Amino acid sequence: MLAEATNSYEWLIRGDLIFSALLAAINSARETVRLETYTFANDRTGQRFLAALVDASRRGVVVQVLVDAFGSMELPGSFWNPLRDAGGEMRWFDPTLRSRLGARDHRKMLVCDEEKAFVGGFNISVQYEGDGVNAGWRDLGLGITGPLVAQLATAFDGMFATAGQAGLKPKRAGAAVRQRKKTFDEAELLLTGRGHDRYRFSRVLRKHLTEARSIQIICAYFLPTWRIRHALIRAAKRGVKVQLILPGKSDVRVSQYAGRSLYRRLLKAGIEIYEYQPHILHAKLIILDDVIYVGSSNLDPRSLYINFELVVRIKNPKVTDDARRIFENDLQLSHRIDLAAWRKSRTWWVRFRQHWSYFLLVRIDPFVARWLRGRGIR
Repeated sequence: MLAEATNSYEWLIRGDLIFSALLAAINSARETVRLETYTFANDRTGQRFLAALVDASRRGVVVQVLVDAFGSMELPGSFWNPLRDAGGEMRWFDPTLRSRLGARDHRKMLVCDEEKAFVGGFNISVQYEGDGVNAGWRDLGLGITGPLVAQLATAFDGMFATAGQAGLKPKRAGAAVRQRKKTFDEAELLLTGRGHDRYRFSRVLRKHLTEARSIQIICAYFLPTWRIRHALIRAAKRGVKVQLILPGKSDVRVSQYAGRSLYRRLLKAGIEIYEYQPHILHAKLIILDDVIYVGSSNLDPRSLYINFELVVRIKNPKVTDDARRIFENDLQLSHRIDLAAWRKSRTWWVRFRQHWSYFLLVRIDPFVARWLRGRGIR
């Protein structure tokens, strides 16, 4: 009797290592390259990837690139002419102006030959080069081989097939992934966004939090829903050690202000909050007991309920042990927030900015997105 196929994983803990692994996979691809990203910058990193994609297309590889129009709004359409001239195909996700206030494709993945895939929080930009300590943003990637790669390829195909069309409804992608029979039980692909089970990630996570005995979270944009916040608070009150590593420096200050508006209550419940100090934190990693969640999704309303996101849920002892080491290393580079000192530091102006930012991101932004969806615009 043949043994079931299983997945194997490789953590990529530095931006330069992430890009080296991605470029090596593109350069060695023989049949297909599927690249999906939120931000693709016209800088030296973007140029390196463009050159690799063009070379792959010229040697006969089927190259398909999907880029979010909002996340890459500064990238001119002519940037992709060399790829198109070489026979490759590039599509924008949702290029219309009004729809940019609605759902965005925030997923990041590379799939080569349906044999090797990469997921994480990284975009294609020079900002991510470095180790996140001495240079570059702090981010994480995970290389995957095995049955899960085919599901990632199917998820890409569904989005790519409908990208740019009015009233995007990639239901085929969601159905294809759900119908593919799993041949393993240690990994699960959680897709969110229209055409998928929009609330699956938040529902799975919330249930897991109620049962977890250990909770460690690294999150770039932390503004969890009321239910997830209360699951964290209840866990801490029942004696679970809950540790959060959040950004001390952020590229989206309004998100940081909004997230900090939650600190007081979380700290009072006994949750440990740390802010990463060296550079901008962009990583997304959740460790609950012996299970990890890694991918593109943050813990904020836009990631959880509006955008198209991709999260891989993995139960693998070695992957989890490595993830804990990653967490502990980042913890050493983070400053712990003290409740008494935090209270003293919050002037009325700071509190006003934090509460207004919270209102903007939790009330106004989701309202506008729902209104657009109700009018058939995402």
